[in-house]
Amino acid sequence: MDRNKILVVGTGLSGVSACDLLTGNGESCILFDSNDKLDEQAVLGRLARTEGVSLYLGKLPEDTLGELKLAVLSPGVPVDSAMVVELKKAGIPVIGEVELAYRYDKGNLIAITGTNGKTTTTALVGKIMSDFYDKVFVVGNIGNPYTKEVSGTGASSVSVAEISSFQLETIVDFKPCISAILNITPDHLNRHHTLDKYIEVKEAICVNQTSSDHVILNYEDPVLREFASATPVSVVFFSSARELKDGYYYKDDAIFKAVGGVSEHLINADEMSIIGLHNMENAMAAIAMADVYGVPMERILASVREFKAVEHRIEFVAEKNGVRYYNDSKGTNVDAAIKGIKAMKRPTFLIGGGYDKGSSYDEWIEAFDGKVKKLVLIGATRNAIAECAKKHGFNDYVFADSFRDAFDICVKGAGDGDCVLLSPACASWGMFENYEQRGNIFKEYVNSL
Repeated sequence: MDRNKILVVGTGLSGVSACDLLTGNGESCILFDSNDKLDEQAVLGRLARTEGVSLYLGKLPEDTLGELKLAVLSPGVPVDSAMVVELKKAGIPVIGEVELAYRYDKGNLIAITGTNGKTTTTALVGKIMSDFYDKVFVVGNIGNPYTKEVSGTGASSVSVAEISSFQLETIVDFKPCISAILNITPDHLNRHHTLDKYIEVKEAICVNQTSSDHVILNYEDPVLREFASATPVSVVFFSSARELKDGYYYKDDAIFKAVGGVSEHLINADEMSIIGLHNMENAMAAIAMADVYGVPMERILASVREFKAVEHRIEFVAEKNGVRYYNDSKGTNVDAAIKGIKAMKRPTFLIGGGYDKGSSYDEWIEAFDGKVKKLVLIGATRNAIAECAKKHGFNDYVFADSFRDAFDICVKGAGDGDCVLLSPACASWGMFENYEQRGNIFKEYVNSL
């Protein structure tokens, strides 16, 4: 049988965009989704073109394997799933949607990963680059598929990509000219199984880079400090805890750049609209990437001053009756939620809990540090979090039966000078389609007060 078709697995944004990219370049596609409840016509209706596309839902006919020359996975498809194992056993190359896009990119690529801070840093780098260059595409895990934009790239274009661990599992030739690993803390262990495997996947962002390329690393992350001594890529450090002789560092509420032990003041924290130490780290990483790329520093800093916080990431919603409301729905893991609580300057009513990713909550509870007046728990993890809280001597928690119930408890309890923070430390699945929906509902509740 003639192997002339490409299998695209997943019919979400990434899958549809990958299929469109392939058919737009003359390829024949088999589009597949294991969810047999999907509406076939609705899926086909989202494609730019249906000519050359066969759609299968629920189960892939066995005889299609003999027609395939390549398989492209959407990020949500585990690489150890039975189907992927079968594809590999049949000798069919398996890549991911970002790898596919990279193969069509005619310009330069800047790529950002890390357990937390990816979206803010990507958005900030995207703004800096867009303010200075004509053709910039902000893509990837930020919600805009790389495959959707790559056809517009050219010799002078820059793609700024947020890359998740799921996307890094399926790269082959993917090679940014500048990459960044912001931090590594345990996350998605239900998918990657071990922390060592998760670390290995994150570090793969620069696996194809050489000494003429750059990787921006967080000096305060011991895993990344160790990685820096092993990688052949040119390393640029940033630090939020100490002065560096070379690199970017945060001290006395300001960001500095050091070259050969000589420091230059760049910008004060109060000149920016983003708050929290973690955001100073994000800003340093973004400044470093743009600086290495060649954007003049005064233009970089002008963009940083104008940058507004990313939606759903410690996003100030409103002040009602003296209570400030913050939407940190993107705090989907413990480390992100720790950053959320650390950014609060007032006594806090905290909404936590959600889908169980197999996380441990000890460090999160310890980070409350007397700030949390009441922890309102929802979702599948609420009992596990409550047990962890009790273990650490924190007993000011209450269970809520619904998200609305949790919000109402906070509104009733919070008084003038307090704040209410949605920062769940858990994914949204099970109660919501995604963290955006969870954050938007929270904002609707606040704005209706």
